[in-house]
Amino acid sequence: MTQATLERRSTALPSLSVSAASTALWFFMLVATSLFMLFLMAYAMRMDQPDWRRLPVPDVLWLSAAWLVLASLTMQAAVMIARRGRMEAAHQTMLAGGVCTLLFLCTQLWAWRVLGQSFADTPASSFFYVLTALHGLHVLGGLWAWTVVWRRGADGTRDDAPDEVRLMTLCARYWHFLLAVWLVLFAALGWLTPELVRRICGTG
Repeated sequence: MTQATLERRSTALPSLSVSAASTALWFFMLVATSLFMLFLMAYAMRMDQPDWRRLPVPDVLWLSAAWLVLASLTMQAAVMIARRGRMEAAHQTMLAGGVCTLLFLCTQLWAWRVLGQSFADTPASSFFYVLTALHGLHVLGGLWAWTVVWRRGADGTRDDAPDEVRLMTLCARYWHFLLAVWLVLFAALGWLTPELVRRICGTG
């Protein structure tokens, strides 16, 4: 086997790995979406019971939503900067996105504390804890992957910059997914009512 062939294979392996990671991410997001849809369906059906009391959504959730919006935008900005070849600045921007995500999780815990102080244990509050905890676990998983990608080339001296950009793109894609899921959950927790559910299902 010639040296040129070996070099071509060694160059192709990282691209194949990133391509496989992209496929795996799409599959994971599909499965996660199905999981959240099942929980939301259970949430909507539980609303039709006589003991249902609407949950007063803590105002702090607006702040947490803002942090996650900022994190998603920052991750996308990091990708755009990386595509211009400014890898050091891209990794600094990516670091800012991770910090915004940590602040999102902190405000979520703050919301849990506020809810626990002002609202008794009810089916609505139980669903709130389950849905936000499930989303938080997905955020923590994303932060683990973010740490791996950020540490992989944070010094900006690696030679495989194209693969660094692809990996950062995968992170940004997942953050957009986390934001989309959170916006749906936020809307459901704050504005979904039994009357609206009946109207959507055609039973009201």
